[in-house]
Amino acid sequence: MDTAAVARAARLIGNAEALLVTAGAGLGVDSGLPDFRGREGFWRAYPALGRARIAFEEAACPATFHRDPHLAWGFYGHRLALYRRTVPHAGFALLRRWGESRPGGLFVLTSNVDGQFAQAGFAAREVCEIHGSIHHLQCLEPCCERIWSADALDPRVDEAACRWLGELPRCPHCGSLARPNILMFGDGAWIAARTRQQQAELDAWRRQAGRIVVLEIGAGTHVPTVRLLGESLGLPLIRINPGEADMGSVPGVGIAAGALEALEALNAAL
Repeated sequence: MDTAAVARAARLIGNAEALLVTAGAGLGVDSGLPDFRGREGFWRAYPALGRARIAFEEAACPATFHRDPHLAWGFYGHRLALYRRTVPHAGFALLRRWGESRPGGLFVLTSNVDGQFAQAGFAAREVCEIHGSIHHLQCLEPCCERIWSADALDPRVDEAACRWLGELPRCPHCGSLARPNILMFGDGAWIAARTRQQQAELDAWRRQAGRIVVLEIGAGTHVPTVRLLGESLGLPLIRINPGEADMGSVPGVGIAAGALEALEALNAAL
């Protein structure tokens, strides 16, 4: 790891009044969550989909819920159970501590749907999940704009076949098939009301937070939503990524390392 880059990043954090954490899938790898980068990485996590040559973009697609709902819910049911039992790594606690020590606090913008920030103790009012959350459900159709908690859902999945067992989740309002309230690939039916409210809270926080530094963690270029958004804000940016830490023309510092390793190094420097 480049110690000079860590020192520069620590100075940026130390001089900031507030911290905006922008997080992608790479943040969860140190908690033991699977890395979906590339087809081979996805198929290692889901061998049944690999045997059927089903890519992540096809599994995570509303059309699959219509065509083969037991397969679609097998994939998402497995993920829901995995995320529920995953313990966030120590880097989450470091981020919370840094936010608590700043007058403007901290806000999280994440494309992750796993709910790991909530599990790590972050308040709902300081997290914006721009692709939704697997812990909330909606109607597949949808029949209305309502979403509801997935807490009562008990996933039973044949992991070897990646197929849901038993009755499929249903919309309590019309009885049609339910689906996670997640922005999927090729998705024109995602209900975004919850995320829009979170974005409004983020905008309000930015207006009063003071000097903000953006700390981007594990946001790659395959699904570049978080990466591009952080670059568009015109704020100092710290980019933590083991393979894609290049800053290009964006002002800031890139640290080529995994999330936990880099956060612990920054904490030591701070």
